[in-house]
Amino acid sequence: MTDQQQAAMQSMIDWLADEHELGRKPSRIEIAEEFDLHGMHYYIFRYKKNMLGKWLLGVCGGYEHAADTEHCGHIFSEMQPYDPATAKQEAIAMVEMIREYWMQQAAAIEKEQAQQESGGDDDDSSGIFNGFILLNSPECDMDQIKNNLLQDWNISCSPPEGEESSAEEGKEGILVFNADDFMVALSFVKAPVPDGEAEYFAQGNYLWKEAAEVTRTHVAQIILAVFTRSGSPLESGKLYTKVAASCLKLPNAIGIYTSGTVFQPELYIEFANMMKSDEVVPLLNLVHFGLVATEEGVSGYTYGLSTFGKDEIEILNSQASPNELRDFLITISAYVVEEDVTLRDGETIGFTADQKLPIARSEGVYVQGDTIKIKY
Repeated sequence: MTDQQQAAMQSMIDWLADEHELGRKPSRIEIAEEFDLHGMHYYIFRYKKNMLGKWLLGVCGGYEHAADTEHCGHIFSEMQPYDPATAKQEAIAMVEMIREYWMQQAAAIEKEQAQQESGGDDDDSSGIFNGFILLNSPECDMDQIKNNLLQDWNISCSPPEGEESSAEEGKEGILVFNADDFMVALSFVKAPVPDGEAEYFAQGNYLWKEAAEVTRTHVAQIILAVFTRSGSPLESGKLYTKVAASCLKLPNAIGIYTSGTVFQPELYIEFANMMKSDEVVPLLNLVHFGLVATEEGVSGYTYGLSTFGKDEIEILNSQASPNELRDFLITISAYVVEEDVTLRDGETIGFTADQKLPIARSEGVYVQGDTIKIKY
């Protein structure tokens, strides 16, 4: 292993060990591939969180010369499964996102220094929304997506005035652009979501009986991500919904795998369109409200609140009807997101004068990590 490879490996390990990322060193990690982009050299890594876990994808690089051991800051992982058939394309997409992000960060700092004043409120580290547009044919009309964004939402994919585009639109199916305080990245991959993951989670969409069956027909995908530069997670989610809805208008789009399930295109677009006539939060596009029948009743959980920087919510073994439980989860989730509320262990919550529902925070049952438990 060369000095540069060793340096890249250590940088990837250190990045993953950060408390805001994996939080510990990976149990296994190795260089899977190398590539060059924009005159710089990059390394693709595959790693495991634990010995029995799946291989995950990471990228590190931006080395100008073969003897360099300091990269230019292009290091990232979305902790998505590693697939050798799509790893290079996904790594390139991540590099493009990082390049755009740091260009915008530099521009913001430069502007702030020039104005000699602060640029606004502190940013939250949340607000990164991502998902996978599922396609039933190996083609992607990026021009149609751009037209849909412009016509439906008045969103232009052009670079900001005075700047050159950092992404070569259409090259290898990648599109990166800025929209207000956010960065949007699209990457077309001529392969399905690996390991049957989308098909598995599609089974949880009780509002679309054919979800798993339809999902099995996908042969390609568009990886979609929205990064906040200075905007709020709430506005980031709205933009993500608009871009996703524009992608779902493609004739070969059959669903979107996001928030722990696969959403039906028609319903997703219908909910998104509600933003045109009212300043609503497209919560049903951004959070999946799962329901599970149990011996003691019915349980419910959210999947997507964490993207807003909030704990997921679980209600276990409730005696309420499934519809009533789902409506309650939607109501309390909307309250948490729209009012920027943090639910805390030991407190109570209620929506009437005499309703006091106890709150506890503990390890999740249906969702990974700690969750808020409400007795309902």
